[in-house]
Amino acid sequence: MSYKNIEFSIDKGVAVLKLNRPDALNSFTAEMHGEVREVLTQASEDKLVRAVLITGNGRGFCAGQDLNDRSVAPGEALPDLGDSVEKFYSPLILQITTMQKPVICAVNGVAAGAGANIALACDIVIAGRSASFIESFCKLGLIPDSGGTWHLPRLVGMARAKGLAMLGPKVSAEQAEAWGMIWQVVDNDELMSTALGLAEQMATQPTRGFAFTKEAFAASAANTLEQQLELERDLMRAAGKTHDYQEGVKAFLEKRTPTYKGE
Repeated sequence: MSYKNIEFSIDKGVAVLKLNRPDALNSFTAEMHGEVREVLTQASEDKLVRAVLITGNGRGFCAGQDLNDRSVAPGEALPDLGDSVEKFYSPLILQITTMQKPVICAVNGVAAGAGANIALACDIVIAGRSASFIESFCKLGLIPDSGGTWHLPRLVGMARAKGLAMLGPKVSAEQAEAWGMIWQVVDNDELMSTALGLAEQMATQPTRGFAFTKEAFAASAANTLEQQLELERDLMRAAGKTHDYQEGVKAFLEKRTPTYKGE
């Protein structure tokens, strides 16, 4: 199926979503949100998809919201930005963070506003050396949405999170890596091959275990240590009943490469 604002393909167990509004730095419109939601739902439900890779076409990953999509003529009522967050951005972040499969993000160029926070919501983030991250909300008197107020303090600490949110500096890919915002920086011409290679490798692994890991880390922010230990027990119990655990043990004993199914 063809799309107007994105490109989407599935190969070798990897679903690749490319934001495709390069002339607008892949900024989001309501129509683009609809297309992204559709393909992420498909990727989540398709058993042949074992990993998801998100990136952008052109010179930037994503500039966040397309302000032209919510422009207001003089005298018209102001847009309800909370409605936009509730209908579009929050569901997108929940799709990424709760997906029972690993989600890799390849950041090419600038990731600003919601674009930065969408990237940071992914499980593994790889950035090209020329990439940058900007919490640009403060320039418009807004707050970091798309999970920014949740992820940033956990990634970089409260002091840096407040600085990023209130000052809006341009954070280089190298600085983002040094601060623990992202996993890895690579040369620009190696970005897609590195990210795709990682996605394909992860797609061959026991991805059901990755889903349990995502669930455990997400819960840890609100749990006490005792509650987290109980969750670890429950998830480990469930993981021990999966096909992939049994296959992994069997392959180890038989001294062969395991064949995982994500089940």
